[in-house]
Amino acid sequence: MATLHVIAGASDTPARMVVRRIGIADLIDALRLGWEDFKDIPSHAVFLCLIYPLVGFFIGGLMLGYNLLPLLFPVSAGFALIGPFAALGIYELSRRREAGLEVHWSHAFDVLRSPSIGSIGAVGLLLMGLFLVWLAVAQWIYESLFGVLRPESISQFLHDVFTTPQGWKLILYGNAVGLVFAIAAFAVSVVSFPLLLDRDVGAAVAIMTSLRAIAANPVPMAAWGLIVAVLLFVGSLPFFVGLAVVMPILGHATWHLYRKVIGP
Repeated sequence: MATLHVIAGASDTPARMVVRRIGIADLIDALRLGWEDFKDIPSHAVFLCLIYPLVGFFIGGLMLGYNLLPLLFPVSAGFALIGPFAALGIYELSRRREAGLEVHWSHAFDVLRSPSIGSIGAVGLLLMGLFLVWLAVAQWIYESLFGVLRPESISQFLHDVFTTPQGWKLILYGNAVGLVFAIAAFAVSVVSFPLLLDRDVGAAVAIMTSLRAIAANPVPMAAWGLIVAVLLFVGSLPFFVGLAVVMPILGHATWHLYRKVIGP
């Protein structure tokens, strides 16, 4: 019964969400509302999202220490695959503010008491699986071009990547394959996590609703994915520090986008 609840939710029959059509103006409004949330609760949001750049620093330093430079960029870029799961606390803060409830940084952890926590964990595991597969594929691409030997230094690695034919192939193939993984993660999660926080509908319904939302709004959703990618790239410069601001704004905005796309 617990497994069925995780997949199908609390209802005896799977729910079917109302998916609305939206436009580019709705994306801009979602970003505006996300900014308003961030201004209202900046200390809470930054406190939560400092975890994100700190983890990036930690993993980057670990990889440099173990001479795993070829995977440093895939790991950094791959954070976008699990970003929607990392922003769960931000969605909860926006949900509470929208409902007129008290908002304190500790309320971000209320997601752990959500009736949908099992379903949230299931979708999160799916994204983590995509992240790990992406790393394995990225490593395979590198080794197919450069062999199994690792670069002896950062300068040699940069030289190999930017001044050799194999390096340009690595950039081309890696980014093309990474885009496929990013699209898959985006399709699965664009509204699934906010939906599960809002309603106990189960992982299967949440994922299918995300897919239906994209099918109903292909151009706005593609534009939203591009906005997210650009902001994450800008926020990662320099050294992921900007993500402490970009991540909470995007998290708040994603909640409001969910409200615009999914009907009552």
